[in-house]
Amino acid sequence: MFAEMWLPVLLFCVGLVCLIKGGDWFVGGATGIAERFHVPELLIGATVVSIGTTLPEALVSATSAIRGVSSIAYGNAIGSIICNTALISGLTVAIAPAVVDKKPLKMPVAFFFCSAAFYMANAYLFHTFSRVSGIILLTGFCVYIGIQVRNAIVQGKNPKAHAMAEEAGVEDHKDDPLWKDILLLVVGGALIAIGARLLVDNGVIIAEKLGVPETVIAVTFVALGTSLPELVTAIISLAKGHGALSLGNIIGANLLNMLLVSGAAITLNPFDVPNEKQVAGMNASLVIDIPLMLLVMALLTVPPLLTGKLKRYQGILLLALYAGYCTFQFI
Repeated sequence: MFAEMWLPVLLFCVGLVCLIKGGDWFVGGATGIAERFHVPELLIGATVVSIGTTLPEALVSATSAIRGVSSIAYGNAIGSIICNTALISGLTVAIAPAVVDKKPLKMPVAFFFCSAAFYMANAYLFHTFSRVSGIILLTGFCVYIGIQVRNAIVQGKNPKAHAMAEEAGVEDHKDDPLWKDILLLVVGGALIAIGARLLVDNGVIIAEKLGVPETVIAVTFVALGTSLPELVTAIISLAKGHGALSLGNIIGANLLNMLLVSGAAITLNPFDVPNEKQVAGMNASLVIDIPLMLLVMALLTVPPLLTGKLKRYQGILLLALYAGYCTFQFI
C-alpha cells in the first residue's frame, strides 16, 4: 500500500505548495501593478487581495468540474467555508477575542446568507446545479465586487485598507520594475493552475486507494489545503495584534467561495449534488455539510453583529465543531 501511495501523496503536497506560493506571487504581482497605476489601496484590498486568496479554491473547483470530478468541485467550496470559519476563525477567536466594527460586516454577511439560500434551493429542491444557477452566482459575485469598488471610490484611501493588504501578505512594490510585477503575475497564475491540477488528480487517486469517498477528501484535505492562504493571513494578523482583522478576511473569502468558486465550477460543467456518503439513508452533504456550513457562519457572525465583540467561547465551540466534523467524515 505504501509503495502505491507515496507518489500521489508527494504530488498532492507539491500541488499544495504550488497553490500557496502561486497565490502569494499572483497577489503580489497584481497589487504591484495596481499600485503603479495609482489604484486606491482600499480597492486593492477589496478586489485583488480577496480574489487572490480564493484563487486556489477557484482553480481546484474549476479544474475538477472540467474533468468531471463533480464531488471535489462541490465539496471543495463547502469544505473551505467550514474550514475557514470553524478552524481558522475558531483558532483566531479562541486565542485572541477582539472588538469588531459591525458596520462593514453587514453587507458581506447579508450577501453570504442570501447566496447560501439560493445555493440551498438548488441542492434541496432540485438536487442539481444548472448552468443558469452558476451564471446567477457569478452575477452575484460581479454585483458584490461592483459594490466594493463603488465604496472604495467613495471612501477614498483608508489606513485600514493598507493594514488589510499588509496582513494578507501584500508588500509594497512601487519601487519594483514593471517586468517583475508582470512576471510574478504570470508565474503565480501558472503555479496555481499546476497546483490545482496536481491536487485534484492525486486527491482522487488517494481517495480511491484508501476507499474514501472523493467528497470526503474534498471537504477535508483539499479544503484545508486551499484555505492555507487564509490561515497564514489569520496567523499574521494574530501575531500583530489584529485578531478582528481576520474576521473580515474570512467572511470575504467565504462569500467568494460561494459566489465565485461555486459559480465558476457550475457554469463550466453543471453537476448533480454528490451522494457518495449517506447518514441514515440520507445524503450526508444535505444533512451534515450544508447545515454545518450555515451553523458555523451564524455562530461566527451573528454575535459580533449584535454586540460588536468576538468572544472566546465562539472560538472554542467552532474548533470543537470542526474536530467533530473531521472525525465524522472518516468514521
